[in-house]
Amino acid sequence: MTVSSPQPSHPQQHGDRRVLARVFAQTDVGRTREHNEDTFLVADLESGDPVLFDESARDLPVEAHGLLFLVADGMGGAASGELASSMAGFEVLSVLRERWRIEPQPAPEHFAMILRDATIFANSQIHGHAREHPQHRGMGTTATIAGLLGDVVYVAQVGDSRAYLVRDGVCKQLTKDQSLMQRLVEAGELTQEQAEASERRNIILQALGPEAHVTIDLTHQQVRRGDTLILCSDGLSGLVRADEIARASNESSDTVQICKRLIDRANELGGPDNITVIAVRFDGDALHDRQDTDAVGYNTYPLAGTLNHETAEAPLPETLQSRLKSDPTPRYGTPAPSASAIEEEFARARAQEDDAVLGAPEEVVRERRQRVEPVFLVLTVIALVAATWLMYSLLRKR
Repeated sequence: MTVSSPQPSHPQQHGDRRVLARVFAQTDVGRTREHNEDTFLVADLESGDPVLFDESARDLPVEAHGLLFLVADGMGGAASGELASSMAGFEVLSVLRERWRIEPQPAPEHFAMILRDATIFANSQIHGHAREHPQHRGMGTTATIAGLLGDVVYVAQVGDSRAYLVRDGVCKQLTKDQSLMQRLVEAGELTQEQAEASERRNIILQALGPEAHVTIDLTHQQVRRGDTLILCSDGLSGLVRADEIARASNESSDTVQICKRLIDRANELGGPDNITVIAVRFDGDALHDRQDTDAVGYNTYPLAGTLNHETAEAPLPETLQSRLKSDPTPRYGTPAPSASAIEEEFARARAQEDDAVLGAPEEVVRERRQRVEPVFLVLTVIALVAATWLMYSLLRKR
């Protein structure tokens, strides 16, 4: 985990000195799904209008209020998944229109706060809709929401869609998956290669909609001239590795070709899921060339109400609270993994780890196991609370 204080150099744009973004976005149903539950959204935050695409890229000057890029991967069945992901885009943009576009002096800190609030608000709206419409119970969506202000991109993350940055032929992931496999990797129970090969790699720990509260992971990254930002659903990232994403970006500066090559590659590998890609190439005299001291990767933005801040809960502004449903408590919810299922997963991971360190001293194995115990306890508590609430809800229905 990287925690750093953001010190962006948002360049002032005078005359022809601008940050320019050449953008293309594309979604594909894949080879096995009947419906596409993914959504993408690109918007000019100066006007508040979404950007529409045909077969050509769009050249967007980055004005004072910046740009928005969003990829959401819905879940809960075709109708519910499509609805959840589209609601994520609609609600996030509505908050940015209402609170950010009217800002007379756009400031980075305020932009980050509004991105956080917009994401939390989208969660509340999706959750409230599912509670009031039982046919959509269990609906939810991942969301990777990137806002570009000047020369810095801020990313609000929920779930396992991803953001990457390609610079000088190297592709670095800007986000962390909020998934069981990522938690096991961080606990030292699995290698990254083992996690990518696991049949349970799609189990996520957070999404917009299933729960009344969500904690945003907020990161930031300064961009340079020639950088390419990639946002994608796990229909791409689950199949196409970072080095292949870098190769597609390096072989062409055309964002249309980048998207098409990546989607074609995912389909060549089976296309078992919907595939969505947004590619953004940065240029303009207001951007600096890369520097050897640049840090590219997972750089957290310290803001109250986000994952890596000591204050993990932040109240919504009154202007948004007034628009929430009066009772956000869920009557229905997505089934949480049972305690036995979680224990089984950890046991399997431990067995793999023990095989990997066969012959190591017992104290080494014991130490590695101890690292995962806090994670196991947290997940067990979550499962028990979910089960208790489900039983309570069923009794109330009777």
